[in-house]
Amino acid sequence: MTRGADKARKNEAILRAFALQYPEAYEDFPWGERVIKVRNKIFVFAGCNEEGLGFCAKLPQSSRVALIHPFTKPAGYGLGKSGWVEARFGPDDDVPLELLKEWIDESYRAIAPKKLVAILEGKPSAEATKPKAKAKEPRSKT
Repeated sequence: MTRGADKARKNEAILRAFALQYPEAYEDFPWGERVIKVRNKIFVFAGCNEEGLGFCAKLPQSSRVALIHPFTKPAGYGLGKSGWVEARFGPDDDVPLELLKEWIDESYRAIAPKKLVAILEGKPSAEATKPKAKAKEPRSKT
């Protein structure tokens, strides 16, 4: 493995660990690609090989700004129309990890159920704040 590939793998590991900190996030490998999912929905594609690091996230608020960067383009397979942005970095490129972490956060919030996003914001979920139905008192037999 080359020095550049080591750098790409290290960056991939940092992004992977960051994404897996989110509530109910887990790793999967459909099509042989590394993805991070929440409730069976992908919120991050991330992988590296000898060519470098590839990354993709759904950015409904910031996709237009994200596409200004020279390392980004709309994601393929029609996903770009829905705000998915792909980023590619060569093995020796400097990867803007903090920016990609912001994108992971935006993507998670766009994909995850509202209950899980509420956990991130320290808010009780909607179910927890619903008023409980009062138990009915038994009717007297008269």
